[in-house]
Amino acid sequence: GYRVSLQGNFFGRNHTYLAFPEYNPREHIKLDPPLSIQSNATASKCQIWWSVPSYLVEILQYELQYKEYSMSWEIALNKTPPSSLPQIEIEATELRSDITYIARVRCKVSESEDSYCSQWSEWSQTTVFQRAGVPKLSEKILNTRTMQFLFIPLSFGTLLYLVWTCNLFSRYCCFLTSGQKTSPALTFPHQLLFFSHSIICTMGILR
Repeated sequence: GYRVSLQGNFFGRNHTYLAFPEYNPREHIKLDPPLSIQSNATASKCQIWWSVPSYLVEILQYELQYKEYSMSWEIALNKTPPSSLPQIEIEATELRSDITYIARVRCKVSESEDSYCSQWSEWSQTTVFQRAGVPKLSEKILNTRTMQFLFIPLSFGTLLYLVWTCNLFSRYCCFLTSGQKTSPALTFPHQLLFFSHSIICTMGILR
């Protein structure tokens, strides 16, 4: 350790004052704030990272502050990273959608470190981020997909109806040629046509 004394001239006489009889510089450190703070926000979380000298990474601890951009730092929220890595994640549940946030970070020597002791550094520069919105499927897209799913069975049903109609029409022509009365079975295409028309109308109402 060191002994720190102050010496001065008062009233024409020299005086020496012992300020710190035992001073250890390792226990009185104030680090520079972290550098290059950056952020990346998605719909599920926000990742924030920064830089410190590589030889200090393993012995530092950090404190992050973040708040809504328009609010005061006095009501900012504090968050501590779970490890000594210069990064942290904020879950989307902790952020409001469509709100701009601002964050900053500071550091000091970890309390678990025996060789050094320090106070908190000054706050770093800030980074601004905004939680990304959750994409939603519009009604138009849903309706389009619904129509795509219904197109195949409806097309198949229409094809069967046309084949059936052509077959019965040929029989009907034979009946007319032979002079026979129309069979009651020939009314079935009209019923099928009415049923198909009802389905199409119902789909139009639901759409």
